[in-house]
Amino acid sequence: MQHLDWTDLQTFLAIAQRGQFTRAGAALGVDATTVGRRLRRLEGLIGATLFEQTRSGQHLTEAGEELLARVETMAQAAAGIAEGGGAGAALSGTLRISVTEGFGSWFLPPHVAAFTRAHPALTLDLVASSGYLSLSKREADIAVMLSRPKAGPVIARKLSDYALRLYASREYLARTGLPDEPAVLAQGHVLIGYIPDLLYAPELRYLDEIHPGLAPSLRSPSINAQHRLIAAGAGIGVLPAFIGDADPSLVAVLPQRRIMRSFWLVTHKDTHTIARIQAGKDWLVASVEAERGRLLPP
Repeated sequence: MQHLDWTDLQTFLAIAQRGQFTRAGAALGVDATTVGRRLRRLEGLIGATLFEQTRSGQHLTEAGEELLARVETMAQAAAGIAEGGGAGAALSGTLRISVTEGFGSWFLPPHVAAFTRAHPALTLDLVASSGYLSLSKREADIAVMLSRPKAGPVIARKLSDYALRLYASREYLARTGLPDEPAVLAQGHVLIGYIPDLLYAPELRYLDEIHPGLAPSLRSPSINAQHRLIAAGAGIGVLPAFIGDADPSLVAVLPQRRIMRSFWLVTHKDTHTIARIQAGKDWLVASVEAERGRLLPP
């Protein structure tokens, strides 16, 4: 009876983590042909196809998902042995976290250094963008999302509520005056917001909650671009309070009109107990607990 080769399992793990034969080979110090040969040998022993070939690379099949959870646990245990074993063994490998653009570029950065110092052998991919990577396709280990997923093999918990408000620059308000009620926003003010058909989440529709019928005339799919436009005096727009309050050049407009949203912490049900993923979840929860006032200011 032929036994599984640990080298083949390591190759499988490298493909799953990097998504392409070439990248996996570079990480392992072999060529893509060798990677493919090892994968075919492993698939032959298991009797299942582990990846589907797509235009962007290799995506795990259901059988691949099941094997990955086991191999990652094995790899973590092996790393622990190499470091001396025990519960305090160092974490290694790659932890990829998909977060919203604002949360990833404004809230999390002050907390990253402490996490990377605590886990120096761990590579942290912080993917902060307008959109999410897919946990189901193994594009990320953890996601911070704006709503609880309605389907999929995932586990979700609320990370925190957070507040948003209207903001404008002092220079803009000096030109136009400070609006004293929501209806005034429709009378000669430039409103900044998202492009409707490029919204990656319905929770990003804000202005209609300030006053029915309000729509932006200056639009971008990027919250960071919107912030820069507001700070440059181009108009009034909605920002998370942890962005708007952090910029001393901005003034809260109609501050009593708060919009509430939530961040959700989401992991794949097959991998959520892996040590590096558990450490990432604990770090995100602790970061939010330490500075909840930035998310929910008075």
